[in-house]
Parts: sequence; C-alpha cells; structure tokens
Amino acid sequence: MTLARGTGPSEPFPPYGEFTADCPARLAVDLFATAWLPVVVYTLRDGPVRPRDLRKRIGGISHKVLTETLRRMESYGLVRHHRYAEAPPRVEYELTAAGHDLLVPIYALGEWANAHADTVLSAMDESEQHPSTGSRALRTA
Repeated sequence: MTLARGTGPSEPFPPYGEFTADCPARLAVDLFATAWLPVVVYTLRDGPVRPRDLRKRIGGISHKVLTETLRRMESYGLVRHHRYAEAPPRVEYELTAAGHDLLVPIYALGEWANAHADTVLSAMDESEQHPSTGSRALRTA
C-alpha cells in the first residue's frame, strides 16, 4: 500500500484540516475510537452475515455490545440490515459502500500493527518493569 506523502521532510503527509469539531478527519478518528466498530467492519468484509454468526466469528463480544455497535454503524450509514420474511425471522447485516471504504484504513492499521507490534509490546513491558520511566520509554520507542 502506498500513501501520499507531503513535499518536505517535516511534512510526511499533506495537511488535512485542523482536527476541529467539524473536520472530516476527526470524524474518521472518532469512528476508530469505538473499539468494536473496525472489528465488525472487517468481519463483514466478505458479505452479509447474521448477527449470531458475527458473534461467533468475532468472539469476546456480547450480544448487547454487538447490537449497539450494529445500530450505531447503521445510523452512520456503514451497514444496512435485511429482514427476511421467514419463520423464524432472519436478519443479515452487510457493509454499505462507505463501510467497504473503511476497509482501506483498517488494512493499513493492520499493516502498521504487523510492522510495529513487537516495538510497542516491548515498550509496554519496559513500562511495566520501570513505572517511573514508563511514559518516557513509550515516547522514545
């Protein structure tokens, strides 16, 4: 994956807003602050899935939290649900175009995690071993 870079060494990426309340970049960052949202988006990447199957695939998420996350995602326009007139009733969730587009930064975050997880975990271990210098260790890693 190639990222657009800025022109100067002090500016690795082109500037994008000031992260004020109405900045679109801040909206995107806020989406990732919801811990389960990127996980649900990633799990829905291959097509429609029933909520019960989503819980099984994700693991560690309660029915309540999954329901809240799916409702929030639907209100953001990231997923849509389909209700089928069957007995018993069947519901499936799938990503919208905007939800699919979120896979790009999710994959990029995954690449970053693969490249830097050892560094971060080592810094965290160091921080736990030396609590007084922990924050400095994380800043210099």
